Amino acid sequence: MTDAIDTAEEPGFAGFAPAPAPSAPAAPYRVLARKYRPAHFGDLIGQDAMVRTLTNAFASGRIPQAWMLTGVRGVGKTTTARILARALNFQTADGGGAPTTELRDFGIHCLDIIEGRHIDVMEIDAASNNGVDNVRQINDAVRYAPVSARYKVYIIDEVHMMTTQAFNALLKTLEEPPPHAKFIFATTEIGKVPITVLSRCQRFDLRRVEAGVLVSHLSNLCRTEAVEAEPEALAAIARAAEGSVRDSLSILDQAIAHAAGAITLEDVRAMLGLADRARIIDLFESVMKGEIAAALGELRAQYDAGADPAVVLGDLAEFTHLVTRLKLVPEAARDDALSQAERVRGGDFAERLSVRVLARSWQMLLKGIAEVKQADRPIMAAEMVLVRLAHAADLPTPDEALKLLRDGGGAVPASPGGGSAPRPPAGGGNTALAARPVLASANPLPQAQAQAAPLVQLASLEDVVALASQNRDITLKLALERDVRPVRFEPGRIEFSLTPGAPRHLATDLSRKLKDWTGQTWMVAVVTAEGGATLREQAEALKGRRESDAASHPAVRAVLERFPGARIVDVRDPRAAAPEPAPGVEAEDAYLSDGEPLFDDSEPDFDGIDF
Repeated sequence: MTDAIDTAEEPGFAGFAPAPAPSAPAAPYRVLARKYRPAHFGDLIGQDAMVRTLTNAFASGRIPQAWMLTGVRGVGKTTTARILARALNFQTADGGGAPTTELRDFGIHCLDIIEGRHIDVMEIDAASNNGVDNVRQINDAVRYAPVSARYKVYIIDEVHMMTTQAFNALLKTLEEPPPHAKFIFATTEIGKVPITVLSRCQRFDLRRVEAGVLVSHLSNLCRTEAVEAEPEALAAIARAAEGSVRDSLSILDQAIAHAAGAITLEDVRAMLGLADRARIIDLFESVMKGEIAAALGELRAQYDAGADPAVVLGDLAEFTHLVTRLKLVPEAARDDALSQAERVRGGDFAERLSVRVLARSWQMLLKGIAEVKQADRPIMAAEMVLVRLAHAADLPTPDEALKLLRDGGGAVPASPGGGSAPRPPAGGGNTALAARPVLASANPLPQAQAQAAPLVQLASLEDVVALASQNRDITLKLALERDVRPVRFEPGRIEFSLTPGAPRHLATDLSRKLKDWTGQTWMVAVVTAEGGATLREQAEALKGRRESDAASHPAVRAVLERFPGARIVDVRDPRAAAPEPAPGVEAEDAYLSDGEPLFDDSEPDFDGIDF
């Protein structure tokens, strides 16, 4: 008891057991992107061309005074800059060593340089140090020799954010730096760097890392970290990273935390809001078959499962691109980043779809993705994009449309069931999957009505202009008069060349309008042959001849001489403008109602002279 009382009286105990001694603080967690940051050129992946060039340059002693590293985010620009600084300042503990790219062993400066804390290797962020005063400090400090390393190295990141004045202040030092100074610039926007700076640097474009290389890299890291991951999950991460190593490691870090165990494709898809790749292929097939109801149902199901509509369309565009690549480059199927479904079903689509159909789908998807991103209700915009795509599957390609018109066929109709009717393959795979039969008209008239419908007879381009005027299509009328040089005109076929600046879609618009106005199919083609004069040129030439003839008339000439400054502004033919005389009355004997003769050739008409 005494011992207990004595113990209780000791300060800090108060009758309780002693507190345990504090343990050493656990090391802070380092994200994978920092933990596995390359420390030498052998660790860099996907940049073999740059590594080979630098290795040869260091081996031959041809080391420039400045480098410019450019590329997208996360491909290793800053890391490469640090490795370059380490290669320039490599030195062993005994004081030996020289600039080298063989950096497997660490020298006395290497660790500090890699960790960004060496006194002679200055890393400068141009986003916050972009003014003339900052460059003036560099120019003043660069003259002094390094403290402990061989070279004083300036690494300027995001150099494109420097002002024009700052660039100009750096030019002289950059062109003729002291022998102990080197500059390494990094930028994601090389187009904003002045050419005067680029011409003083040796430039390296760091490439996006291919998906297959990224998958292999991520697989090795997972083995090192003792993390299980499905190959399909790593492939999805590589695709989402878009060639950025840092992005892929960040996503992998997030996937490890999300899965809390083995990383599956479902984990990655749920984490990133990606659509199921197999379901994207199903959606592609429904769209290419023109099955609108099935396509909309699949899109809505993916949306309900958490997929972003813009991401779904982006994946659809990516698969369209993949099918196009497989069609043109079959060896692309060997890509390790592709799933089995993409290889097998993508190859099948590549055999059945034409490049024209795929290119048309690609263009529509690119436009549709932008619409979805800007829409207040993205799912509705995405559904409308799929409706356009599915209906476009019904349409022939331009060469097929021309062939149909030459063969006397008509338009390809939409199916009465909203585009979900199956279609047999047509054209040996040159249309969308299972193309619908080509009918004579989308809405054929009853036979009796078609026989009773009057046909408009057109014999010349002037008749077409008159028909456009009759239908109040002033834009087409003016284009036909101003921009068309006729080459060939016959019933059902018009060939012409265009003047510079003519509307690009004039032939298509004219063919469609003639179909609507005449009920007949017209082949309208723009040819390279030199056509005749346009209708406007013909009218101006006729007007010039009339004015010349009028000016030579004695009475008109006398008026022009009598009134200096007078000019002829118009010449009219009274006979052309006069009404037809009554039956039985000769034109020469026609009179006005007040008894004046209608035509009198004795005196010239001066109404067209401007005084």
